[in-house]
Amino acid sequence: MSNILLNGYDLILDRTFDRIGFNRIDDEVFRKLVKARLAYPTSKAATVEYLKNHFDEDVDLSKIYRYLDKLSDHQHEIVQDISVRHTAKLFGGNIGVLFYDVTTLYFEADYEDDLRKTGFSKEGRHSNPQIILGLLVSLGGYPLAYCIHEGNKYEGHTMLPTINEFVSKYGLENFVVVADSGLMNNANIAELEAHGYKYIIGAKIKNESQEVKNWILEQPKRDCQMVEYDKGGGRRLLVGYTDDRAKKDAYNREKGIRRLEKAYKHGALTKGNINKRGYNKFLSMDGEVKVAINYDRVADDSKWDGLKGYLTNTDIPIQDVYAAYHNLWHVERAFRIAKSKIEIRPMFHFTRKRIEAHICICFVALKVYKELERMLKVSEIKMSVDKVLALAKTITTIQIKLPLNKDVYTQTMLMARHQKIAKLFDEDFWVTQ
Repeated sequence: MSNILLNGYDLILDRTFDRIGFNRIDDEVFRKLVKARLAYPTSKAATVEYLKNHFDEDVDLSKIYRYLDKLSDHQHEIVQDISVRHTAKLFGGNIGVLFYDVTTLYFEADYEDDLRKTGFSKEGRHSNPQIILGLLVSLGGYPLAYCIHEGNKYEGHTMLPTINEFVSKYGLENFVVVADSGLMNNANIAELEAHGYKYIIGAKIKNESQEVKNWILEQPKRDCQMVEYDKGGGRRLLVGYTDDRAKKDAYNREKGIRRLEKAYKHGALTKGNINKRGYNKFLSMDGEVKVAINYDRVADDSKWDGLKGYLTNTDIPIQDVYAAYHNLWHVERAFRIAKSKIEIRPMFHFTRKRIEAHICICFVALKVYKELERMLKVSEIKMSVDKVLALAKTITTIQIKLPLNKDVYTQTMLMARHQKIAKLFDEDFWVTQ
């Protein structure tokens, strides 16, 4: 026997990688870094050690760092192109809905540079430099494109350039853009319309005109019911109400008020706390010096419990608008996968080139994860990607060099506990699915 490899999930990830079309990239280092991100997400130094110990793959760390420095912008374009074409094939050639959202990725550093800037952090790390990562996905959460921006950039300015470039490159027609209200302002909406894009976005109903707000509050609140207001110019404002959302809104506000009351009791509230962040919006000045909780604002806020608004310029039915918007959870889940499974952060890189290369590798890893998830579903393997990969880590391949002709005999060893995922090691399975 010449070798024993603990490589079960290596085989699965290779086949998924190739099935998508990433084997067009003739680059073994890139392939290994993508697989390592899924199998053992950690620093590049630890990844090198892991590859040596588990796969008998000798990868030099300095070579990896040089590789990251040289990974060109062209690679970004290539991986996106492969991902888009594969996703389009899944949808019969038509990607009808584009979901866009952003997240922030912070760095454990004390200084800023041209890319890493302090700004509003979605992770509560407001004093840490960060970057903004924008992600465009299809229905089902399959990644299509990504963009990287300075950490202090207004996230609403990241969406249109990404969508414009994507639509121009792939000649998309008859599609709908879906985005959260946090990304939108009047200028962005006007720009979407100027480009002729159809959209479904979260509406900031509390920022509407007094006339519209009065109309909304006059409507009867029935669980799971939606009403429509014609704003003119092809814009439709849809407002939905649910009992569950009302309970959640009331609970969260009461919890926030209790925190404010506790801080007030201990004299911890100052003028600096008066802002629009979270439940601080209920604070106001009581005289020249004293900060107090404005319970009139609290009462006004409670009138909106359970209400959620949607703005669209489509003519699709109300319930379809609701369903499309709530599919934004696919982007949110993609970010969760990137952060918790692929561990896109913490990042151990500090130069722009290496940061961009790291994001590119993580984007491909996310696409591989999603495709493997889809393959498990269509093949009726009722296991999560994480459980499949964990089980695959116990699968070995033996290599025996035959003494007479020096040929190498290779056999992947599947035990009884591996039968649930045995079809993933059948080459014919990957051809027919």
